[in-house]
Amino acid sequence: MFSRRSILALLPTAVLASVLAARANAQPARKLRVGFQKGEPSLVAAKQNRALETALAPLDVEVEWLEFPFGPPMLEAMRVGSIDFGGVGDTPPVFAQAAHADLLYVAGQPAGASAILLPPGSTPQTLHDLKGKKLAYARGSSAHNLAIAAVEKAGLAWNDIVPVSLAPADAAAAFERGGIDAWSIWDPYFAMYETRPGVRVLANSTDIVAQNSFFIATRSYVVANPQVVTRAIETLSNVGSWAATHRAEVANLLAAGTGVPAEVELRAINRAPLKILPMNDAFADSQQQVADRFHALGLIPTAINVRTQVWHLGT
Repeated sequence: MFSRRSILALLPTAVLASVLAARANAQPARKLRVGFQKGEPSLVAAKQNRALETALAPLDVEVEWLEFPFGPPMLEAMRVGSIDFGGVGDTPPVFAQAAHADLLYVAGQPAGASAILLPPGSTPQTLHDLKGKKLAYARGSSAHNLAIAAVEKAGLAWNDIVPVSLAPADAAAAFERGGIDAWSIWDPYFAMYETRPGVRVLANSTDIVAQNSFFIATRSYVVANPQVVTRAIETLSNVGSWAATHRAEVANLLAAGTGVPAEVELRAINRAPLKILPMNDAFADSQQQVADRFHALGLIPTAINVRTQVWHLGT
């Protein structure tokens, strides 16, 4: 199990030294409000074992956790100042930037698994067979980007399908009753449904488009607290590295924290890269392609420049 002792072993040497130092000169208490969702294993594992609390305590920073069902409502909460930091897929930051949210990309990672799932009785055999079919996705989420990329890869136009915008819980209900023909969805929802009788995987995300996920923070918080953000990213990166070699333990942690069965979490975690990195040119270029894809379809109102909202660790 990922114990408090193992958390301390993951922390940078400087953090360990400050944990042991006297706090006579500590700054007034601050807070880092963290948004998380079930599909972000490093954050959920860190929450379960208080890794961020341990790392940020020497800075006299408290951690508050707020759960969101998916990325767009999390970034809307961030836009209006309700949270400071969170982990999301590739598309929510693009929609947030188009809505003039003053947010920053502070770290990135290759995304976990996503897929186009078919409910029992659905007939498509190839992506091209989605023509005229109802394809569900959560608007402004990474599944939205996957849906568009799948349609492009099939050589279809977006208006060749019947797009159905549904939040994950609503899409799951529609999927179960046969109200949609296909569902673009990420883990752990993908892992929950892929093994059910009659369900088929039309295509995995790896066969369609490379996707990343990101840690996002408000510009105002980063400017005021660069040391806090740096330490949070370093800690989560270390948690991710530990998780990559302790996947069964992480699955149990996630199950305890989310209520998703451990066997489902293990299936999802076994295909998650779990490698958190500082922002770099490759991440920025990939995000620019996502932004350009949505702008070309008129799904965001203006062209955006991703690089204007990238923060480099330690700056």
